[in-house]
Amino acid sequence: MKKKLSTVFLTFIVCTIFAANPVKSFTDNDLLRKANISITVKDLNTGKIVESYRPECATVPASTLKLVTTATALELLGPEFRFSTTLETDGLITADSTLNGNLYIHGSGDPTLGSAMQGDTAFLTNWKSGILKAGIKRINGSIVADATRFDTQGINPKWLWEDMGNYYGAGAYGISYKDNLFTLELRSGKAGSTPEIVKMNPEIPDFKFENNLKSSAIGFDSAYFYGAPFSNFRMIYGEIPANRPSFKVKGDIPRPGLLLARDFTAKLQSAGIQVSGIPTDVLTGNNSRSIIYTHFSPPLREIIREINVQSNNHYAEHVFRYLSMVNDTVATSRGSVSVIRKLWASKSLPVDELFMYDGSGLSPVNAVSSGFMAGLLEYMDKSPNKEVFKASLPVAGTTGTLKSFLKNTPLQGKVRAKSGSIHRVKCYAGYINTKGKNYAFSIMVNNPNGTLSETTKKMEEFLLYITK
Repeated sequence: MKKKLSTVFLTFIVCTIFAANPVKSFTDNDLLRKANISITVKDLNTGKIVESYRPECATVPASTLKLVTTATALELLGPEFRFSTTLETDGLITADSTLNGNLYIHGSGDPTLGSAMQGDTAFLTNWKSGILKAGIKRINGSIVADATRFDTQGINPKWLWEDMGNYYGAGAYGISYKDNLFTLELRSGKAGSTPEIVKMNPEIPDFKFENNLKSSAIGFDSAYFYGAPFSNFRMIYGEIPANRPSFKVKGDIPRPGLLLARDFTAKLQSAGIQVSGIPTDVLTGNNSRSIIYTHFSPPLREIIREINVQSNNHYAEHVFRYLSMVNDTVATSRGSVSVIRKLWASKSLPVDELFMYDGSGLSPVNAVSSGFMAGLLEYMDKSPNKEVFKASLPVAGTTGTLKSFLKNTPLQGKVRAKSGSIHRVKCYAGYINTKGKNYAFSIMVNNPNGTLSETTKKMEEFLLYITK
C-alpha cells in the first residue's frame, strides 16, 4: 500500500511541475538552462510531433549511436547474418597426413570468438576436429592469423587517449579473440603505495607494464591503461583500493590474432598434431589457399541484442566496421560511415544532422540530432526487422542498462530504449508504449550544470508527464 501511495504522489508532483509547458519546465532550470539539448517525441500512430526542442541540433549522442549501427546492420545484412572465420591451407596434404604449408585463420571481424558474452568459448576443439577431418595430423609450417579483411587501424582515431588500452575501448580487428580483453591481478598495500602486479590472464609473452598506480582509500576501480594497437607496452595510471590481497582490472589485448594463433597451435600440439613453425600474425607471400573449415558466429539478431542491452562497445565496433564490406573488400571506419549515410539518405532522413565517426558512440566528436534519431526509430517501427530491433533494446526498470531507469514508476516495463553516457553527456532514445500511446523519442543532454544522475531524474519526470 505504501509503495502504491508513493507512486501516486510522485506522479502528482511530476504533473504539477510540468503542467504549464513540459519542454520549458525540462529546460528552464538551473541544471539544464545552459546545457546543449535536443528533444523529439513523435506519435507513431499519427506521425505527429508530440514535443520537441531544437530537434535539428546535432548533439553528442554517446551510446545511443549504437541504434544507428544496429538498425543499419539489420537493414543491410539481415537478422540471420553470421560472421565467418575460415581455416585455409596454402600447401598440399601428403599421404602421411602432413600439410606442407601454413594453416591460416582468415577472419572477417567476428567479435564473438572465445567471447565470454556469446559464442562457443571451446570453439578451438571444433577447429581441431576440422583439421583432423581434413586429413591433417602434422603441419610443416605455421599457424598464421590473417586479419586483413579489416584495416590495421584497430582503435578509432577519434577516441580519447584515456579510452585507448582500456576494456571498454578495445580495438576492432579482422581477428578478435576473448573480447580482446586481459585481466591484470594486483595486490595493494597501504594508501599511497604502488600496487604489486601479481599476474596477467591470458599470459602474453613479452608484455610489459609501466606501473604508475597508487593504492588509495577509494572503494572502486579507477585504473586506466594507456597504449597503442599492436604494442605490447602499457602504462597504468590511476588508483585502486588500498590493502587488497587481490584486485583485478581489465585492459585490451593489442594483437588478438597472434594470441589466437598461439592458442590454436598449443591446442593442436596437445592433441598430438605437430606444428613445426612459430605462430604468427605476419603474412608473407601471396599463395593461393584452400578452405578446409568454416566457423560461424551467432546470428546478428543475438549480437545486436548484446550491443544494445549491455551497451557492448566491442561488438558494436566490429558490426560498424564490417558494414563497409557492403562496398569494399577491406573494412574501414570511413567506408562504414559512407554506407550508413547512404542508407539513411535513401530513407529521407536528415543525414546532414548526423556526424558519425564510430559505431559505439565512445567518441566525443560524434553528433546527431534528436530529429534524426526519432526518424530512424519511426522507420524501424515499420521495417520488416521491427520485432528483432525492438527485442534488442533493454526494458525500462527491468533489463540491461535501463534496469534502474523509470523503475517503480508507471513507465516501468513500458519503455524500450538505449541509454548513452560519457563525460557530461546523458541521452535516451527508444519507444514508449502505454495507455494507447505509441511514441518514438530521443532526449539528448550535453553539459548539464550538475550530475548525470540529476539529469536522468529530470528526463524521467519529463517522460512521465508527457505519457500521463
